[in-house]
Amino acid sequence: MNEKARIPDSWILLDSQSTVDVFMNKKLQKNVRDAKNAFLLHCNAGVTTLNKIGDLPGYSTVRFYEDGIANILSLNNVKKKFHLTYDSTACDCFEVHKSIITKIVF
Repeated sequence: MNEKARIPDSWILLDSQSTVDVFMNKKLQKNVRDAKNAFLLHCNAGVTTLNKIGDLPGYSTVRFYEDGIANILSLNNVKKKFHLTYDSTACDCFEVHKSIITKIVF
């Protein structure tokens, strides 16, 4: 668990306000490496430079920031890759449909 945030570091948050996918848990990624270009991340805590990327299996390349407080997927980026639905009745959740038979619930 990330002590600073008290959010379990195994959780992945689907964030409707984020414009970038950024993970703090290296164990959830493969092939963490230096990025070709630095990326400036602006958030409520200020601005930081992200210099690492990693591959999130089943998704794509995401930014890596070990001092982050959560593993975050941008809702806007996810919807570009997968079909999304929101169910306000049964589970009050977003469903990411990876295939006809596979979905991830947020």
